[in-house]
Amino acid sequence: MNISLSLCDNAFVKIYNHHSKVRSRWLKKPINSQPLRTWLVNESSLTARLQARYSDFYVRPTLQQNARPIFDESVLLKEKTSQVANIREVLLFGQQQAVVFAHSVLPKNSLRGPWFLLGKLGNRPLGAALFKNQRVERTPLSYKKLTSNHALYRKAVRHLNEPPACLWARRSMFSLRCAHILVTEVFLPAISDE
Repeated sequence: MNISLSLCDNAFVKIYNHHSKVRSRWLKKPINSQPLRTWLVNESSLTARLQARYSDFYVRPTLQQNARPIFDESVLLKEKTSQVANIREVLLFGQQQAVVFAHSVLPKNSLRGPWFLLGKLGNRPLGAALFKNQRVERTPLSYKKLTSNHALYRKAVRHLNEPPACLWARRSMFSLRCAHILVTEVFLPAISDE
């Protein structure tokens, strides 16, 4: 995977610059994020890292539907806030515990383009498909400590017996031939147990 920014008729660079302005409350660095910091800042495939750590790693889809993205997701993707996208949510498991809640926004035009098969992943991890292709570009990660007032926090804690006061999340945009996908990974309490 190419982590650096490239052209795509300058569209990707424009989206990255727009991303920097719009992320408002998302941070460039995960300040005070111990003990999750190493998980948060690592730019390699989270799926590959989880597979290396957990011999019983698996993915369980919890949602795949056409719906409106969260407002700031629509803005980042330069989509109308009324525009419907394919929303995919999964839990990533290790040692029979949910360790990550992943939320992906795939605009309809991206599903018609080079990533048309991503709408049919089922229980296969999205990360494996994204990092397999060397032409895929990725914006730098941004971070947020989610609390109960955030929609993604509420979605993630539905799957926990004892919700914590906050959860760390990271997100970035992936691009292939001008088709974009926004991926947010919310780290659940079980992952911090070393």
